[in-house]
Order: sequence, then structure tokens, then C-alpha cells
Amino acid sequence: MKFSILTLFPKVIYSYIEESIIKKAIDEKKIEVEVVDIRDFTNLKHNQVDDYQYGGGKGMVLMPEPVVAAIESVKTANSFTILTSPQGKTWNQKQARQFANDYDHLIIVCGHYEGFDRRILDYVDMEISIGDYVLTGGELASLVMVDSITRVVPDVIQTESHLNESFENNLLDYDVYTKPVEWRGKKVPEVLLSGHHKNIDEFREKSSLENTLTKRPDLIDENKLSDYQKKLLKELKTKGDK
Repeated sequence: MKFSILTLFPKVIYSYIEESIIKKAIDEKKIEVEVVDIRDFTNLKHNQVDDYQYGGGKGMVLMPEPVVAAIESVKTANSFTILTSPQGKTWNQKQARQFANDYDHLIIVCGHYEGFDRRILDYVDMEISIGDYVLTGGELASLVMVDSITRVVPDVIQTESHLNESFENNLLDYDVYTKPVEWRGKKVPEVLLSGHHKNIDEFREKSSLENTLTKRPDLIDENKLSDYQKKLLKELKTKGDK
């Protein structure tokens, strides 16, 4: 899978993709990340890519010409183009998995300053937001998308690792523990030390439901729960009412 990230600040992107899982995925040729400097596509002095908005108002606005020229420089028949924007659809795990499965080439345009010329939208397929807040630029948003998609690209990490993570199956992850067995008077639950796989699975399923009920009850769709999960959920709710 290939990512083309169009940005005014390439160093921000390089500093992140040269570390951790993304770096490993690049080295193993599971993904490719191309960083494109939008400033390379302007003919104006001082590499200008923004200007004041018509009609007055505070803040600088990205011009259409350099942004669209940058898009066209990397776009192919199989590309899907995203613009990072607080007005976009909110990013989630389901979308990360969908994009990993459906597309071979993602172009991600990092928005910046007060905004972008409305005409740029005619050259993108989708606006994406990573949350209901405003960032200085879209670089962080682009990296969030690349990271979350890369994790679910086949063979980047073990399948079991991401299938059990938060937001998979509409539930948060279960509690996990490591050494030491006892720390500051608090012990690892005995069931996790028992070696009894069925009991461990049941503990984790209950822990996952309890975390979701406590922290993100809005995620729970009882129609998607198994009969066993519904039973556990009922027990947890009863326990919480006492």
C-alpha cells in the first residue's frame, strides 16, 4: 500500500515515519510513504502557497493552484484523495480497516492555516477529521491515519494483536498485566496465572465488556453481542446498580 502525504512541513512527517512500526513496515516493503512538499508547486516568490481571504477575515488560506498541482503530480487512476479538515467525517477504526482493504494508494493533503480555497474540494474524494477540535495543521491528522491503517495492513503486526484491540468488535480492550505478579500490594488476577485458557478467555471477555460499559457505553450495541456477552453485560449492569 502506498501513502502520498502532501504537506508544507515534510520534516514533521519524516520525523515520525522513520521510527517504530511504520519504519519497519516501510523497510519490509509492506507500505510505501511518499512525502510531497506543496511549496515545490508554486511559482510565486518566497515559495508562497497561501494568501489573505477575499471578503476580509483573519488568517491565511491555502491557494488552489499549488495544492491541486501537488495532487495531480502523484495521482493515478487507482488513487483515493483525502483532505484533512475539522469539517470532515470523523476517523475511526472501522474506516482504518476499510481503507486498508479497499485502496492501494491514498493521497493525504494536510490542511493548514485558516483553511483552504473551497475549489480544492473539487479535487479530493473525502474530507477526514480525527476529532472535534482544531489543530494548527493536518500533519498530525495524516500521521494518525497512516499509523492506524498501517497496523491493519496484512503481516505488519500479528493479526491477533489488532483483532483484540480497542474498537474491534465495537468493544474496548480487556485489562492486561505483566511482571511483577505483585506490585505495591496489588496482584495480577489469579486466573491469568492459572494457564486455564477457557477461564482466561472468559476473564478477558468480561473485562472487555466492563471497560466498555464503564468508559464508553455508547459503543455497546446489544444486537451485536453473543448470548454469553449479553448475560455478562446484564450481570455487570446489576453489579453497578448495587
